[in-house]
Parts: sequence; structure tokens; C-alpha cells
Amino acid sequence: MLLNILTNGNMSWLDIITYIISSLFVIFLILPIHEFAHAFTASKLGDPTARFSGRLSLNPMSHIDPIGAVCTIFFGFGWAKPVPVNSRYFKNPKVGMAITAIAGPVSNLLIAIIAILLGNVTTVIFYEYQLNATVWYFLFYFFFFLSTINISLAVFNLIPVPPLDGSRVLTALLPNRIYYNLMRYERYFFVILLALLLLDNKTNWMGFLINNIDDGIRSLLNLPFNNLINKENALYLVYAFS
Repeated sequence: MLLNILTNGNMSWLDIITYIISSLFVIFLILPIHEFAHAFTASKLGDPTARFSGRLSLNPMSHIDPIGAVCTIFFGFGWAKPVPVNSRYFKNPKVGMAITAIAGPVSNLLIAIIAILLGNVTTVIFYEYQLNATVWYFLFYFFFFLSTINISLAVFNLIPVPPLDGSRVLTALLPNRIYYNLMRYERYFFVILLALLLLDNKTNWMGFLINNIDDGIRSLLNLPFNNLINKENALYLVYAFS
């Protein structure tokens, strides 16, 4: 995503700075929350592995993966170090793994919803009290980028390709024989994932998927604010910053 912003001639330095700050916020707070959600859920289901590994923590140093962090900044989606999970501790290994896996993307979606709502609230407050336009612009786009990155993370992680979270959810629906065969060759599926990401440069299939989900969630959450921020108010916001 940073590459798109840098190559977009309509973007200002404030846009770039806001996006970078949003990305760093995601790397040092949101990705740790994502991994903590996995660890917490696994722990509650009876697996102490994450707790013994020091991953039942919100400390970013326990979770950050350097390559995943760089991808988050440049592409809008990335990853942290996977939380170790031992499915043998679960009463139902496949269901336990699926619930543990989906906890991470769900945390991203919840944060995205909060960020979209805060962006709308910021706009209403700015219009009502005519606050500093630059402050509004920064806060609005901070929440905008924050929500977009979180939706991207949720969608990316729900792709049903190992080792992403979506594969754990998918395999919970498969017969045991197929499930255990897939887990044996999990590491090789990473090559497929890389191919999908490379293919995205030409087809933009991931961008299409993320944008449509993003638009759907955003449109739904904007409904309560439509009467508070009408077209005249929106024009006022544009003129205030111009």
C-alpha cells in the first residue's frame, strides 16, 4: 500500500506520514493483539504451549517478525511470528485449532470496526466544533488507514492456504485422513502462497477481494452517520483543509 501511495501524485506528505504512523501502530500494537488472541484462545481451550513460550503477552517484542512488519508497511498486510499451538491438548483437535486460528482475524475485524466508527466520530466532532482542519485530516486518515490495514490482515489471514489461519478453519471441515495429510505437507503450501502473492501483481485478485469487503463493512458502519455528515458538511471539510 505504501508503494501505491508513493506513486500516487495526488498524495501529500501528510498522507505518507499518516500512513507510516498507522502502519507502525499496527506493527507494534495490532499484530501483537492478533497473536495474543491466538494464544489466549488456545490457553482457554486447554493448550499451555503459548503461555510457556512467552507468547501470552501483548509485548510487541514477543511477536514481531521483521519480514512481516516490512510487508505490512509496503503492502498493507503482513504477519507476526506464529504462536505455537499443540492441538493434542484440545478435546477436539480440529475444532480447537479452527477456533484458535479464527480468533486472530476476528480481532482484526473488531479493531477495523472501531477504527471506522472513530473516524466518523472524528468527522462529526470536527464539523460541529470547527476544529483545526489539519488535526482532523490526520486523525480521519489515521483511522482510515488503520481500518483498511486491519481488514487487509483479516482477509489475508483467512485465505485457506497453510500456514495462514484460514487453512485451520478449512481443515476443521475436512475428514481426518485429508486433514492430517495436509498438515504433513504444510510447509510446502507456503510456495503456493508466494505464487498467489506474485500473481496478485498482475491480476490484483487480492486487492479486488479486500476492497470489496472493505467497502461493504465501511458502507454499513457509515449508515448511522449519513444524516450527520451530509454533502454540504463534507464540502465544508474539503474547503477547510484546502
